[in-house]
Amino acid sequence: MKKTQSKARQGEGLYIVLISIHGLVRGDDLELGRDADTGGQIKYVVELARALGAHPEVGRVDLLTRRVVDNRVSNDYAQPEEDLGNGVRIVRLDCGPRRYLRKEKLWPYLDCFADNAMKHIRQVGLMPDVVHGHYADAGYVAVRVANLLGVPLVQTGHSLGRVKRERLLEKGATADDIERRYHISRRIEAEEEVLGNAYMVIASTRQEVEEQYALYDHYRPERMVVIPPGTDLSRFHPPKVRAPRPPIYQTLKRFLKDPDKPMVMALSRPDERKNIPTLVKAYAEHPALRKAANLVIIAGNRDSIRQMDKGPRDVLTEVMMLIDDHDLYGTVAFPKHHAADDVPDLYRLVTRTRGVFVNPALTEPFGLTLIEACASGAPIVATEDGGPRDIMAHCHSGELVHPLDGQAMAEAIYGIISDPERWKRLSDNGLKGVRRHYAWEGHAENYVKRIKGLRREASRHRRGQQRLSGKLSQADRALISDIDNTLLGDRPSLRIMLQRLKERGRGVAFGIATGRRLDSAIQILKEWGVPTPDVMITSVGAEIHYGPEMTEDQGWSRHIDHRWNPEALRRLLLDLPGITPQPAEDQRRHKLSFFVDPAKAPGMKDIERLLHQEDLHANIIYSHDRFLDLLPVRASKGFAVRYFADKWGIPLDHTLVAGDSGNDEDMLRGSTLGVVVGNHQPELEHLYGFKRVYFADATHAGGIAEAFDHYDFFSRCGVPGDDDEE
Repeated sequence: MKKTQSKARQGEGLYIVLISIHGLVRGDDLELGRDADTGGQIKYVVELARALGAHPEVGRVDLLTRRVVDNRVSNDYAQPEEDLGNGVRIVRLDCGPRRYLRKEKLWPYLDCFADNAMKHIRQVGLMPDVVHGHYADAGYVAVRVANLLGVPLVQTGHSLGRVKRERLLEKGATADDIERRYHISRRIEAEEEVLGNAYMVIASTRQEVEEQYALYDHYRPERMVVIPPGTDLSRFHPPKVRAPRPPIYQTLKRFLKDPDKPMVMALSRPDERKNIPTLVKAYAEHPALRKAANLVIIAGNRDSIRQMDKGPRDVLTEVMMLIDDHDLYGTVAFPKHHAADDVPDLYRLVTRTRGVFVNPALTEPFGLTLIEACASGAPIVATEDGGPRDIMAHCHSGELVHPLDGQAMAEAIYGIISDPERWKRLSDNGLKGVRRHYAWEGHAENYVKRIKGLRREASRHRRGQQRLSGKLSQADRALISDIDNTLLGDRPSLRIMLQRLKERGRGVAFGIATGRRLDSAIQILKEWGVPTPDVMITSVGAEIHYGPEMTEDQGWSRHIDHRWNPEALRRLLLDLPGITPQPAEDQRRHKLSFFVDPAKAPGMKDIERLLHQEDLHANIIYSHDRFLDLLPVRASKGFAVRYFADKWGIPLDHTLVAGDSGNDEDMLRGSTLGVVVGNHQPELEHLYGFKRVYFADATHAGGIAEAFDHYDFFSRCGVPGDDDEE
């Protein structure tokens, strides 16, 4: 293992960064089914990381996830790093409150996760060959990391927000309830963004590509690649002849009058999308099936249903009521606990009793449990959606049914159990199909072949800081401020703030980040007596210059040229009502600027969707309910601040950024020390409560001076009470 690590540090072999943020991730004894966030995706990313690490062309794999410090969960999840061998590591990064949070609560903190991911990658000292996000939240982070690094982005959705919303609406949920519980609009917005930026999207099935991703505006089939998920064939295999019954058998036996009858088993977390109550009702209403088989429901682990979150609590309450309504006692097992090591034994019990494994989920993009069941010799009945279609096409090991047709589900199960010859044929088919199509080694081989085509030609090592000189190379912290209505606007407070900066600002890089063009920014700063900044980020982040000669950063210009098509963007915008171009002097190589009449123009969401549909890429910045700027997707004030800090070795958490309006938001979010001045626009008020965003009482430069004290900027330089949150 040491040899592999050494090779990776020298730049030999592919360096792959996987990102999977929510849930509980560790190398062994995965708590699958613990809650809605610790399901098949967790297992997938850990096994993918291991499979890639075992590939001879891969030097290093970092699986980035969230660090959790919470006495309600294992201390394993608080460890910053876990070595899985073969150059594979689970790296846990701080992200918001340290306690365990469900994924819907993580959105406000993802910018901090992205900044911490960048910090980790820079410490590694290698440029990744690919950054691979898993699920919408990780995709949001991966877009920012990949764009800052200039490396290819790969995405795996695992499940998609538009599909989930459709399925929940079909079941009777209201749009308002779905939005409130799942923040579904924000999730879909992140999915659209990652699809617009991804070099490659990995799906598990053709149906996922053609029917699920096709619902998105940024759907591009040429970027979609189907690589079926793998399974660990060393763990999942048929029962051995005369092998003793496993320990979990005794647990099930407590529930069942005749525990050796064929076992009909479902294994999933208690999520409404998993559709467990439909299976219970189907079993209950089929007398022949009730007589022939037992039903086993493995729905995560619980101590008390009352103490669970509302979603799982509602599902399990409905299951218990169905058991009671149909008097299924003695024929249904629903244990409260099982260990990860029990899962292969459970599949083998299905095979041993000549039963059937059932996945009744409303939507199933992957179907890892079906692959594991087939590898264990169990025939399957599954929903006719997503992954099960491809699995059945490869394995021919059971039947597909509509997930809401309980009668068809029961008939399919009974048809397999009641026909011994058919049962044996389906079992054999599944074993052969899994070995041929779903081994992790084959998945890794296909994956590596694909990403090698995305490798960048540029050097994979970080440029050496020793080649940089001057004041910026000596700075250990920075102040970056917007100009209009932030730095400028009140002369007395500006003089006081500048005097404090002059007296105590040794080692502080001073810069501005503005929507103004360079000459306009220089002129107004002179008029107000502001010394020449060390760095000037102008045109809303489209240009970076360094003083006093105002030398342009050509590297930034090349970096943001990615997928930039200004002529096509200009034509599209000018065809819309209520949008007119700003004067020619405000148009820049990497910035298109327009005036907007809100009474006539389409909403920003509509404009964004139109760009998606035309496969045009731009960062849309709307401010003061009047000004619209289009920038390259890699350009913004926030991206420029991060590029500057990284280039000059200034820690982001020692970078104070000040603003007053919406075009300042992305530099205020994340690991920077943010201050919103007292005269700010209402569009920033949703940032109230962010520990790293301070809302000053004083206006203009007085608010910046107030932030000097709040963050103890010239000394300790940090957030008060930041032991509770990163």
